[in-house]
Amino acid sequence: MMLAYDGSGIDGSAYTAVVDLAHRTPGWLDTTISAWSTYGLALFAVLMLAGWWRARRSGPEAAVQALAAPVLVLVAYGVNDALKQVVREDRPCQTLHRAVLEACPAPGDWSFPSNHAALAAAAAAALWFVSARLGAVATLAALAMGASRVWVGAHYPHDVAAGLVIGAVVALALGAALYHRPQALARRLAATRLRPLLTVS
Repeated sequence: MMLAYDGSGIDGSAYTAVVDLAHRTPGWLDTTISAWSTYGLALFAVLMLAGWWRARRSGPEAAVQALAAPVLVLVAYGVNDALKQVVREDRPCQTLHRAVLEACPAPGDWSFPSNHAALAAAAAAALWFVSARLGAVATLAALAMGASRVWVGAHYPHDVAAGLVIGAVVALALGAALYHRPQALARRLAATRLRPLLTVS
């Protein structure tokens, strides 16, 4: 039997209030939020692709920053998931036994911190280095993603908050390091088969 952490003492009452509210709202709203919670991460991929497409017109350095965005997201995911394996917090639907909108994951699919929230926040942070407009849109979308994960019953609020912070901090730290010296990396990539990704042909 796997030892697991019970996070319900932190904000289990807030979680219960949210999932109970979800059962009292119109079905179309629950369906919309559930769809966003499940498929919304695709929007961040689209925003990163759009950011790269525009960045090519600003020069190789800007294109490098845009190409780095998905890499920063993957690194943030790795950090977040490693912490998840250390903390090993049971999902709230397992601990509190509430009826929720999303199917309750199997034991061993840990809850803290939220991977969805970390991915969304990392994408938003990375996009701020590419375009302020895209970064702002992605930030709002990341907050909506985090809220949706509680609404559907997948996470406690503290899971989401931690995921948002971890994703943003990792992406901001790595993105800032790259932002101040992208020239060398741009020169290296320009000498490879990736050169067409850096400029408009």
